[in-house]
Amino acid sequence: MSAPGEFLTQPVKAGRVAGYAVLVVLGALAGAAGALVQAAWFPGGLLLALVGVAGLFRGGALVLGGMGGVLAPAAGWLLAAFLLMTSRPEGDFLFAVELGTYLYLLGGIGVAVMCATVWLPRQPGGPGARLGK
Repeated sequence: MSAPGEFLTQPVKAGRVAGYAVLVVLGALAGAAGALVQAAWFPGGLLLALVGVAGLFRGGALVLGGMGGVLAPAAGWLLAAFLLMTSRPEGDFLFAVELGTYLYLLGGIGVAVMCATVWLPRQPGGPGARLGK
């Protein structure tokens, strides 16, 4: 069992950093695609977009084995969502002011929080039985 904060003294591995970078890019792509899909087919598109980001967040947690695998694509998703919310000088913007947009933004944040807190895999090397036995 490792001591708290021991990961700070371990060397950074290039493969892990590349994995986080790929997940950030995938999160941004999922955010942009979800913004288009949720507006095109309202209830079904919204559910499809949220299930897609949930799969990405869960997959990131499983592949990288921890909360960083959820936070990296969530950061990319949030960055893409906020960039798409800003208006251009011409007055154009991608997100319309409607219920589906707010459900997509709040739902995506909620999915990221749920994936980071509930769906994490078990700690490797932990005991198979309850404590005290």
